[in-house]
Amino acid sequence: MGGTTRTLGLVGSGAGGVEGLRGGLVEPLVRSGWRIAVTLTPTAGRWLRATGAADELARITGLPVRVDARMPGDSRPHPSADVYAVVPASANTIAKLAVGIADNQALTTINEAIGTPGVPVVVFPRINAAHARHPRWDSHVAALRAAGVHLVDGEDVWPLHEARAEPPRDLPWQHIRERIVTATA
Repeated sequence: MGGTTRTLGLVGSGAGGVEGLRGGLVEPLVRSGWRIAVTLTPTAGRWLRATGAADELARITGLPVRVDARMPGDSRPHPSADVYAVVPASANTIAKLAVGIADNQALTTINEAIGTPGVPVVVFPRINAAHARHPRWDSHVAALRAAGVHLVDGEDVWPLHEARAEPPRDLPWQHIRERIVTATA
């Protein structure tokens, strides 16, 4: 894709760290020449609209931040993406993606991307140790990997802590950016 502007379809879900999308992901990628189209789950949309962060993301990207589906007959508000990323992905979002549930605009967008040949999807599961011990967690992760989804995970990237016992920390933004860039190489 050398020399052309790459487009990232970025989905944020209602998990800790979504408030850091601007500084951790959007601004660095825009500075590197990326075009970013942001879609949020309903919870993430409510959070970021309440703080004004959704308006800031729209200003920086030059595109509307989507939460709701467009009306029939409306033009597409976002360009086609070269790569999609779900950052952060809540345990709920991971479970729904693994079984193909598309009950909001964000999940519809990513489920379509997973089913589109040649379009990489990068996902950062923002989970804790309790989520990872759930009896269905391993099968959800396996289903996403089998579908070709690039997961940004592992103890070296995001060590898991017990629920409500996690120390304050930033998301692994550098790892996430690297995975997005290499997914399009």
